[in-house]
Amino acid sequence: MAYSNDFTYGGNPFKSFLMGGFECADHQNAFGERIDMIKLTGHNAFLKEDYERLRVFDIRTVREGIRWSHVEKHPYQYDWTEVDTMIMYSGEAGIQVIWDICHFGFPDDLTPLHPMFPRRFAHLCKAFAEHYRSMVPDDTLIITPINEVSFLSWLGGDAKGTSPYCTTQGWEVKYCLMKAYIEGIESMKEVDPGIRIMTTEPLIHVVSPYPSDEESILKAAAKHEQQFQVLDMLSGKICPELGGKPEYLDIMGVNFYFNNQWTSTHHDLIPWGELPPHHLWKPLHTLIEEMFLRYGRPVVISETSHPGEHRPQWLDSIAEECLSMLKNGLPLYGCCIYPLIDRPDWDFPALEWHHSGIWDIYNPQGLERIPHAESIRSLEKFSRAVSDLVLSTSYEQ
Repeated sequence: MAYSNDFTYGGNPFKSFLMGGFECADHQNAFGERIDMIKLTGHNAFLKEDYERLRVFDIRTVREGIRWSHVEKHPYQYDWTEVDTMIMYSGEAGIQVIWDICHFGFPDDLTPLHPMFPRRFAHLCKAFAEHYRSMVPDDTLIITPINEVSFLSWLGGDAKGTSPYCTTQGWEVKYCLMKAYIEGIESMKEVDPGIRIMTTEPLIHVVSPYPSDEESILKAAAKHEQQFQVLDMLSGKICPELGGKPEYLDIMGVNFYFNNQWTSTHHDLIPWGELPPHHLWKPLHTLIEEMFLRYGRPVVISETSHPGEHRPQWLDSIAEECLSMLKNGLPLYGCCIYPLIDRPDWDFPALEWHHSGIWDIYNPQGLERIPHAESIRSLEKFSRAVSDLVLSTSYEQ
């Protein structure tokens, strides 16, 4: 399917197609322990060096988080010290930041079900926008208010994996998070009406393994459809009392990993990378095309990576999918490799590191970044292919 390149979405605000993300979760894990990924990975200590590493891939846009629990130790009192350092160093390095206000994690005295949660979040959003504009008055500010509302509401509302540690409350948590999300957008646009909003929701595929079982097929379709509730709330399609508006659905970020496709019956993962492809696996370009046709908004692959030895093969497959979409004229604005730096496990950070980044960490004390040579080669090839495509397209025009 080919798409026209004549799109009017307010323009592509990103400095580079290839993007990178730094882990910034600050939530309480399944054991109630506060996890600070920026500190655990040493990103706060190696900020300059981490930005410098991106030059070889021509990555000039990154995802970072302010860490709500770190910034607001006391209600309505904010410490922007580390945020200011990120603003300063990213500016010096020519790096554009997409800011997560809440990646994962809330202050100790709040949960999404707390009656003051939306007000506190909206106040934080406005305070950040004001503070940022006092330091950087004239760039395009791109914000992700809350990362992965769908996943966060399941993790805390159904799986007891984080605050508020509930079961059967996923919808209620999602509803409260989206109330805060929308109020946060409204408060930021009071400061700067030109702020761009990038959602970052999991892009999944849920399917029945029984092609002749109508009931199973319908149940799988219903589960698959739930992934769109957040975007439908944000755009005002459902729950209009929350104040969602079509213009709040600005840039659609999709987080896509190897385990984002499963069967509805036993949650068996659909394997990727098989030749020929597994008959239930749906290519990324197909999932994104379906999402674009549903909402008509530009797309960013806002997170993607693979743990362990199959990282290069995953990067190669993502590159192939991106190039296919770009050649067909789909408004795909970027692809974010997330994380760039290795990350520890949320629940067992002292015992397990995922080795899913471009640089590995084998010594959590020294935090030395060890290049994963094959992934670096794949990412360099990805970067060159995108540059060549952009260059050839400009010549054609």
